[in-house]
Amino acid sequence: MDSIQTVLVTGGAGYAGAVLVPKLLAAGYRVRVLDLYLYGKHVFDDCRSAMLEEFEGDLRDSAIVARAVSGCDAVIHLACISNDPSFELNPVLGRSINLDAFPPLVKLSREAGVRRFIFASSSSVYGISDSPDVTEDHPLRPLTDYSRFKADCEPILLEQQSPEFTTLVLRPATLCGYSPRQRLDLTVNILTNHAVCNRRITVFGGSQLRPNFHVEDMADLYLQVLKEPAERIGGQVFNAGYENHSVSALALIVKQVVEKELECGSIEIVTTPSDDLRSYHISSAKIQRVLGYRPRRSIEDAVRGLVTAFRSGMLPDSMTRSTYFNIKRMQEVDLK
Repeated sequence: MDSIQTVLVTGGAGYAGAVLVPKLLAAGYRVRVLDLYLYGKHVFDDCRSAMLEEFEGDLRDSAIVARAVSGCDAVIHLACISNDPSFELNPVLGRSINLDAFPPLVKLSREAGVRRFIFASSSSVYGISDSPDVTEDHPLRPLTDYSRFKADCEPILLEQQSPEFTTLVLRPATLCGYSPRQRLDLTVNILTNHAVCNRRITVFGGSQLRPNFHVEDMADLYLQVLKEPAERIGGQVFNAGYENHSVSALALIVKQVVEKELECGSIEIVTTPSDDLRSYHISSAKIQRVLGYRPRRSIEDAVRGLVTAFRSGMLPDSMTRSTYFNIKRMQEVDLK
């Protein structure tokens, strides 16, 4: 099979995409981005070139999808309504983007001659599990429509697997760390924002186990699977995570790193009850065994990177600016 040269990243201006796209360009790929740009176009200010084509449009618009995918060798599908509160704000919208738009995207990709399709599912498809290590064979028990539709998309893609169309499902853990399109509504990032700005962290519950994954490591993994032999990844599902910690343990890590980095004295941790029961401990042994993939960045690295961004003035108005919080931005734009 010829090497991958042109890659379409749906949702490429999002939290993960804003880290991935510059890495793809630096690696020599021609890159296309299909995105609504709800969070701004600034994310590619430092990497725009003739190698980057941007399509501002809706995943549900088959005409722009067809234009974006034409001539591409690979698709990395990141676009979605991407967290439970945003999804619950408009469930009909969430379904239309996260599920209904998926089969047409896969079909248009195949028809355009795309040879590799990588789908960003989610480790949240496992729901609640007391298994010491949740592997890819674990039953899927999604608790929300967001995670249910992620789970529903997986077989839609995998049943299209063929020698001409390599399909891959990745189930990443919760991402963390700095991105040019910053999110401050993800566990580690939330805790760091409050530690830096308020010198106080509120933990909701605390005993829930949450797997985490540095956004830079996630981007590096996408680059790796673009180069893997088709027979190694075709029709496969891989968990993609690194450190599994309780929310309380994450808070303690954040506290210790921020105190050291800012030399700011003690940061208070306050624990309150929570009805968010999601708890699972994912195993990433399969991806290490099959692909030799091992993350290189820790939770501490993610927190340090965020502290550097705060200190450098790269995250102004971090407690209030809507573009850091998906639910706030979704409420503003009132997407239909």
